[in-house]
Amino acid sequence: MTPRVAVVLGSGLGAFADTLDNPVSTSYADIPGWPRSTAIGHAGKLIVGGVAGTQVAVLAGRAHLYEGYTAQQAVFGIRYLRKLGVESVILTNAAGGVNVKFGPGQLVLIADHINLLGQNPLTGPNDDLLGPRFPDMSEAYAKPYRELARAAGREMGLELPEGVYAALPGPSYETPAEIRYLRTIGADLVGMSTVPETIAANHLGMKVLGISCVTNAAAGVLDQKLNHAEVLEVGERMKGTLIELLRRIVCKMHS
Repeated sequence: MTPRVAVVLGSGLGAFADTLDNPVSTSYADIPGWPRSTAIGHAGKLIVGGVAGTQVAVLAGRAHLYEGYTAQQAVFGIRYLRKLGVESVILTNAAGGVNVKFGPGQLVLIADHINLLGQNPLTGPNDDLLGPRFPDMSEAYAKPYRELARAAGREMGLELPEGVYAALPGPSYETPAEIRYLRTIGADLVGMSTVPETIAANHLGMKVLGISCVTNAAAGVLDQKLNHAEVLEVGERMKGTLIELLRRIVCKMHS
């Protein structure tokens, strides 16, 4: 059975892949051209399996610009999924809370994004077979999917607010001044991924749902240093809630 839905798992959020029925796992290293995942908390595997009868493709780990990859390389997985027949993709990430209302452990639906990476995966010659030269991005994150996700959250007693995600290249965390700038231009969340994948998916005609797990308050919000261990720790703490939410969303997408 061809998977129609895919889930991309961010830092420390890989546990969902372990819950699939009859999983078939392939290492990225065994797929020609697929960038290796070198970031901590990214397994680097493509897993295809079932969720209550729905076939799902899961990317346990992604490629980031800070690993030395280009934006085009970072979206290899999205384009591969489209070739498999995937039509809908759920992008998850670990994010810093720019909006002070979003503290560690909060799950936030991405309503829109700001690309501050300085790169776009569509730069260069356009393949008209993949998508248009100038794809529309006015609804980069599908509104019906956000409504569906909120309905899934309500079933769990979980409120899912929306926010704007700003992508910076990293790997250094942002300075307090940068966070003040991001807040001024309308960002609620900040991270180092997701935006290239969203652009590529929209170019390919795929529908996108984005979910950020806020793992830390952004720089300057609290009087404390930032570290990746905190990101992984919050991801571990939230994994049960995120797994349940993802399973409910997948079932609703293709019920």
